[in-house]
Amino acid sequence: MRAVFVDRFGGPEVLRVGETERPAPGPGQVLVRVRAFSVNGGELAARAGKVRLVTGSRFPQRTGLDFTGEVVALGGGTAGITVGDRVWGVLGRGSGFGSAAEYVAVPAERVGRVPDGLDLVAATALPVATTAVTALRDKARLRSGERVLVRGAAGGVGNAAVQLAKAHGAHVTGLARAANLDFVRELGADEAVDHRAVCPDELGRFDVVLDTVGTQLSVHRSLLRPGGRMVTIAFDLSRPVVSLASIAASAVHGRGRIRFFSGNPQRALLDDLARHVVRGDLRPMVDTVYPLAAVADAHRALEAGGVRGKYVVRVD
Repeated sequence: MRAVFVDRFGGPEVLRVGETERPAPGPGQVLVRVRAFSVNGGELAARAGKVRLVTGSRFPQRTGLDFTGEVVALGGGTAGITVGDRVWGVLGRGSGFGSAAEYVAVPAERVGRVPDGLDLVAATALPVATTAVTALRDKARLRSGERVLVRGAAGGVGNAAVQLAKAHGAHVTGLARAANLDFVRELGADEAVDHRAVCPDELGRFDVVLDTVGTQLSVHRSLLRPGGRMVTIAFDLSRPVVSLASIAASAVHGRGRIRFFSGNPQRALLDDLARHVVRGDLRPMVDTVYPLAAVADAHRALEAGGVRGKYVVRVD
């Protein structure tokens, strides 16, 4: 099968499409014929060597975190999934990368069924939206009528957070680049603000701050109202030790601490995501679809900034 490899740390030019053996599903696994995957910030950091303590330094390495496709084979003990199912999923914590390929073997509990009528390539923009579901519902415990600030509101997780928060009855302010403000408003944001043209303390106070950027975390935490909650899914990769220490130190604020987590969705959460789509709470937002041979261009585009939704790479 074809797959994307990283032969050394560096820029998008280190990516190549090569051949490797097609995996076989082991016990509890399903084999998915991948139709598309998206490009995520964590993959850029891994490719550049910024998280080599996690990824290691042995090459070649693989890339790709999420995927959509069809189940083509089952290992033993895979209840609830059958051959032919259209599925989406995210490779689990500890599994590394590898969805940028024609086939991926993945634990059955890591996939969920894509809603009927939803195009698989478009659907690839949505698995990372499980992070927004967890952040707003489980970490922030968002309530209707609350004021929400979303940093990175035009990105993959941010655009989903804007949509979900509005569906929950919140008042949403989205921070994004000036060129993306109309897009953020189209998502449903009550206010869309150019993050380069305003000081954080001019934004007002919020019940929930959802950060997808990872910088200036303490500055944005100060925007919380009494009883407010801040959730971040990122930290400053240019100063990882300082950034993570700042997150840990925020525990002194008790309920107002910065809640940090990384997405690790299983089937129940993927099924929740499907229900949001069926109800109309959430639409897939695809910026550009690239062919597999142009995967480096997708990485390059995400690094340049300004994405509206997701960059998706089509495999077939």
